[in-house]
Amino acid sequence: MTIAQMGDRVTIHYIGTLDNGRIFDSADDDNPLSFVLGSGEVFPALEEAVAGMKVGAANNVEIPAEKAFGPHMKENMICVPRSSFPAGRELRVGEKISLSFGDGEERVMRIVRDENEEVTLDGNHPLAGLDLTFALQLVSIDEKGVAVH
Repeated sequence: MTIAQMGDRVTIHYIGTLDNGRIFDSADDDNPLSFVLGSGEVFPALEEAVAGMKVGAANNVEIPAEKAFGPHMKENMICVPRSSFPAGRELRVGEKISLSFGDGEERVMRIVRDENEEVTLDGNHPLAGLDLTFALQLVSIDEKGVAVH
């Protein structure tokens, strides 16, 4: 029986959960995840977990924050005066906004706090600092053009 190897295009189903059991993402028959092993399209730890699996096999993979979206970094958070936003502009916690910085860099940041005089923005990935668990199943392997189901 064929096993998944680096260079193969694989398709998986998964349920991704956090330590508290909350589901953060999933891929199923309607929306499977396909990627080439070793291409860097997904976390290397996830690629390593799939490599060596046979079609139909299931695996639980725990990926620590450092090997997923990295640690939550305080330097990716900024506080800006509420007056920096247009008067009357409604801001919602959780809303993503795009900011242009003086050096020309543009970043998407999330509003995490809106107080009277100050708004706190977070440029970290929402899953930064969190350990991830994937319950996954290998659905198919495409060995350089030959599909194996």
